[in-house]
Amino acid sequence: MLQRLGFRIAEDFKKWMPDAFVFALLLTVIVSVMALLWTDTSPLELTEAWYNGLWKLLKFGMQVVLILATGSAIALSPVIGKLIDQLAGKIKSPAIVYLSCVVLTCLCTLITWGLIPVMAVLARELAKRVKGVDYAYLVGCIYISFVPFVCGLSSSIPLLLNTEGNFLIEAELLDSVIGMESTLFDPLNITMTIFYLTGIPFIMWVMRPKGNQVKEMSTMIVQGESTEKQTVEEEAKSFELTPKSFSDKLNGSNILALIIVAMGSVFIVSNFIEKGANAINLNMIVFIFLILGMLLHGSPMRYVLAMKRACSNISGIVFQYPFYAGIMGIMKETGLGQAIAEWMSGYVTFETLPIASFFLGGIVNFAIPSAGGEWAVLGSPLIELAQNLGSGLSPAEYKDYVAFMAMSVAYGESLTNMVQPFFLLIVLPVMGAGVKIQARDVMGYVLLPFIFLFTVSAGIILFFSF
Repeated sequence: MLQRLGFRIAEDFKKWMPDAFVFALLLTVIVSVMALLWTDTSPLELTEAWYNGLWKLLKFGMQVVLILATGSAIALSPVIGKLIDQLAGKIKSPAIVYLSCVVLTCLCTLITWGLIPVMAVLARELAKRVKGVDYAYLVGCIYISFVPFVCGLSSSIPLLLNTEGNFLIEAELLDSVIGMESTLFDPLNITMTIFYLTGIPFIMWVMRPKGNQVKEMSTMIVQGESTEKQTVEEEAKSFELTPKSFSDKLNGSNILALIIVAMGSVFIVSNFIEKGANAINLNMIVFIFLILGMLLHGSPMRYVLAMKRACSNISGIVFQYPFYAGIMGIMKETGLGQAIAEWMSGYVTFETLPIASFFLGGIVNFAIPSAGGEWAVLGSPLIELAQNLGSGLSPAEYKDYVAFMAMSVAYGESLTNMVQPFFLLIVLPVMGAGVKIQARDVMGYVLLPFIFLFTVSAGIILFFSF
C-alpha cells in the first residue's frame, strides 16, 4: 500500500514541484510580501535588505562547494573505487542497495554531512551495477538520509552554542557557552538519533518501488552522454609527453604531494589534540577532505583532474545560494523573523515553547535553509522568551531549557529540508551528472517519509516537555 501511495505521490509531485531555482524565486516573493505586510518596511528598504543579504552566505556557499568538490574527488580515488567495487560485488538486489545506502549515509552524516558526496558516488555506482534499482528513489534515499546530521558532530546550532564569545553571549542573553552534554549528548538527542537511525531505513525499505514502477539509471542517460569515463590515472597519463619532461615529473610527483599531506596532517592532529570535538567545523572538514584527497590520488596532476571532474556540475549551488541568502537578509534586516517570534510569544507557555520552536524552525527553514542562518535570526528573540518563561529556574536548569528549545529548532529545521529542494543541490551534482533527473523527480518520494519523521519527532519533543 505504501509503495503504491509513494509512487502515486511522486508522479503527482512532478506536476506541481518547480525547478529548485524557481522555488527560490517564489520564496523570495512570498517572504517579501510578508515583510511588507507584517513590518514597517518600505519597498525601498525591502530591496536594500534583499540586496545586502545576497552576499551573506558567500562564505558558507563556498564551503559547501568545496565540501562537495573535495568529497567527490575522494570518491574518485583508486582506493575508494576499489572499496566501491568490492561492496557492489556483494550487493545483488535493489532492496539491499536502498537499505545499505540509507544506513551508511545516516551513519556518515552523524560525523559530518560533508560525507554525502562520497555516499552519492557509492549510490551512483551501485545503480550502474545492480539491475532493477529505481534511480530517482535511490537519490531520495540519499537525500532523506541527510536528516541525522542534526544529531551529530557537525550540527550547526549546538556547535554555535558551544562556541566561546558567540553572538548570544555578546548580547548578554547567555553568560557562558552551553556544552555538548546539554545538546548532542542529552537524552533527548540520543532518543532522536536512535529514532532516525531506525525510522529512516524502515520507511524507505517499506516504500521501495517494485515491478513496472522502477525506472533504472540506464534509461535516464542524457543523449550523447556516457556514465563510463577514463579513470583519473588514465587521463593523467594521456597528458604526459614522450619522453617524460621535467614538468611531467613535477605534475606526477608523489613526493611533492606527500610533503603537503604531511604539513596538513600535522595541523589536523594537533588541532584535534588541542580542541577535541570542538575542532570540527566546516573549514576543518574541507581541509581534511583536501589533504585526504591529495593523499589518495598521490600526485598533483591526478588530484587536479579529479577536482576538475568533481567541479563539473555545481552550477546550482553557485548561483542559487545567493538567492536564499537574500531571503535571509529580508527576514533579518526587516525584522520579520523577530516579529514572527514575538507573535508566537503570546501563545506559548513554559511547557509548549520547545514544541512551538520545533514548528517555527520547520516553517522558517523554507525561507532560511541554513541552521546557522536561521538561528542567527531566531536565536535572540527565542532566548529572550525563554528568559521570561523560565525566570524561576536555576542557572543550570535555564541552560538545559535553552538547549532543549534550541535543539527543537534544529530538529524542525533539518526535517523540512526534505520538502524543499535547497539541499538536494548537494546530491544532484554527483548523482545527476549525465543523467536526466530533476528535483521534482525526487521530492515526491520523500514526502511520506517526511510526514512520518516529522510527526514522531514532534511526539518525542512533547514527551520530553512534560
